Amino acid sequence: MKHGVFVYLFAVLLIVSCSNDDDNDIISIPPRSLSEVAAENDEEIREFLQTHFYNYEEFMAPPAGFDFRIKIDTIAGDNATKTPMLDFVEEKSVTVSASEFLLDQDEVDIPHKFYVLDARTGVGENPTVADSVFVRYEGTLLSGSSFDSALNNPVWFDLARLQDLTQGFRGFAEGVPSFKTGETPPIDNGDGTVTVNDYGVGMIIFPSGLGNFNRIQGDIPQYSPLIFSIDLYTYNPTDHDGDGIPSIQEDFNMNGYLYDDNADADTEPITVSFANFQDADDDGDGVTTRDEITNDQGEIIFPYPDDNNDGIPNYLDPDVN
Repeated sequence: MKHGVFVYLFAVLLIVSCSNDDDNDIISIPPRSLSEVAAENDEEIREFLQTHFYNYEEFMAPPAGFDFRIKIDTIAGDNATKTPMLDFVEEKSVTVSASEFLLDQDEVDIPHKFYVLDARTGVGENPTVADSVFVRYEGTLLSGSSFDSALNNPVWFDLARLQDLTQGFRGFAEGVPSFKTGETPPIDNGDGTVTVNDYGVGMIIFPSGLGNFNRIQGDIPQYSPLIFSIDLYTYNPTDHDGDGIPSIQEDFNMNGYLYDDNADADTEPITVSFANFQDADDDGDGVTTRDEITNDQGEIIFPYPDDNNDGIPNYLDPDVN
């Protein structure tokens, strides 16, 4: 199992030796611009989707013993009349800033398109980008080369963590909520494995700006679009900081990105700055969020209290203790 591929720490610059008499001379190649690579990757992805098909006929009329695995092939020869994947996918978009990759660039809010294929709709619910999901998956390049997988035994991933590009693949985190889970609860087989019926099956195709971008990691070249096939078994709603507010509700500006909501950003040291969903005292007033949203019996009050009626709940308002 190689799902450690999701974890990385810092950007790595490609170092290229000079072809001159001084073997010690090196050239440091700066990262390309987000906007340039986003456009280039999207062309690559759309070309791939237009020239490839998946086994949609098996999903539409499953034969006996079908394993509900997505298989991709080129539209050519005997397959020349197949319907391209582009006709089946849903196009979505999120914005990315250079700062998310710790890049020394001024580019902010660069749209990045990604594509979602819902091959089999599950019978359960859609998780959110703040939740933890139990999945089988495989990650490949557009060439079909596999760089990571957990196909036999499902694993848990914290989507909120993966949404941070310094920790994981944001494209994975943004794409998984497009799918539905299977029947719940999973069936415990008594041997360390579980069975889930009617789980969601799909695929996410996204540009390098939602993946590694210029980072060198394992078998993934720089600036490579990525594909993840997903079997979504089940999920758990999360409250990362244990403050009584579900993490998805701490996306206060409701833009779907958890890391730009920080009520006390102006007073926190930059080295220990935490987004609201990670912060047990969201407004930094010395009173925990949980204390500001519960009554004397410890029960959560909803709607959350707003004592000065300014439209900002107490737990996000440092003027109210």
